[in-house]
Amino acid sequence: MNIKSYLTNLKPSSTLVINEQSKEMERQGKEVIKFGFGQSPFPVPNNITEELKKHAFQKDYLPVKGLLSLRKAIHADLLRKSLNHYSVDNIFVGPGTKQLMFLLQLAFDGDIILPAPSWVSYDPQAMIAKNKVHWVQTRIENNWHVTSQDIEEVLKICTAKNKLIILNTPNNPSGTNAHNLQELAKKFKEHDIIVLSDEIYSDLTFKGSYHSIASFYPERTIISNGLSKWCGAGGWRLGYFAIPDLLKDLDDKMQVIASEAYSSASAPIQYAAVVAYDSDQKEFLDNSKKILQTISDYCFKKLNTNSISVKEPEGGFYIMPDFTELLKHKFNSSSTMCSQLLLDTGVAVLPGSDFGFPESQLLFRLSFVDFDGAKFLQYAKDKHSLTEQDIQQFAPKVINGIKKILDWAGKMSA
Repeated sequence: MNIKSYLTNLKPSSTLVINEQSKEMERQGKEVIKFGFGQSPFPVPNNITEELKKHAFQKDYLPVKGLLSLRKAIHADLLRKSLNHYSVDNIFVGPGTKQLMFLLQLAFDGDIILPAPSWVSYDPQAMIAKNKVHWVQTRIENNWHVTSQDIEEVLKICTAKNKLIILNTPNNPSGTNAHNLQELAKKFKEHDIIVLSDEIYSDLTFKGSYHSIASFYPERTIISNGLSKWCGAGGWRLGYFAIPDLLKDLDDKMQVIASEAYSSASAPIQYAAVVAYDSDQKEFLDNSKKILQTISDYCFKKLNTNSISVKEPEGGFYIMPDFTELLKHKFNSSSTMCSQLLLDTGVAVLPGSDFGFPESQLLFRLSFVDFDGAKFLQYAKDKHSLTEQDIQQFAPKVINGIKKILDWAGKMSA
């Protein structure tokens, strides 16, 4: 075998696998409800796509760290969010936050702390970079986020000089927010732990303003964000890091690696992204969140039963029900449960084990975005609020999919 031995068990990203599997089933003429892939259903706002067209001729390589005007626009956006601890020089633009996270994993010399649930790519990237991972199992009563006590416990075994924790709020896969950031920041500061704050869903927070841990611990917090979720531009591959001055050594080394890996993010997309961050997208975001929250509320109402444990989502487009009590006599792993669900009903979801939970914990991530976002967005802009009837009209697969899951679970539990 001509593959490095430590990569033998590395598998393709489960989110991409379920997307391809769903597409293949559709090509075979099977009806599939695609709750497995976390892609925004909404179109990129027109003024941003027009800007991309205008700059299609841009063909020159841009600076490794990103177009200066874009970095200034991103910095201005951070200032609007009261994240005023970063300068323009701290902004690093790349071809998606996933790539930037990989650069960070490659450059960082230390151990990684991952709360379960964690996004599916954090752990594999650590494996590729040969960084040791320490998992922290979270609990539903803590909103599926770590506590300061959890950190004290993991530090008993994580004794590396350098430590980095990845926080994701609103969280993928649970949709929940961390509400103890100030307490966590104090604990991280006490132990000199670097924080990668994955805030890719922050602009899709349903109620109130989003709070970043960088407000409490800016000196060692790296903010990660981009266009994929709020702007519906996942395939454009445009993300950024805000890296504080204290971590300049990481910033510098990431740029060196980037120069050897991809040179720079796509030029036309960087020019278009300037408008994305400079222009007022409040109406687009308000309507997007109105739709997502209405669907989220519906999913939560239907799934929140005596036999199913679930936390109400607070942002993004995921919900994570726990069927352990209901189906533990039937399945011994979440992956087996999800495979059977897809086979029996055509509903595709991702098992909790993909996000760091034990196989025996029968959780899955449901991404409630299988609908025509353009049509729903056009309708929603003239409505103060939305109803279940609106979901039935514009997102019928969501209603049908939830019904199929509940009917199937009821039969399985009998």
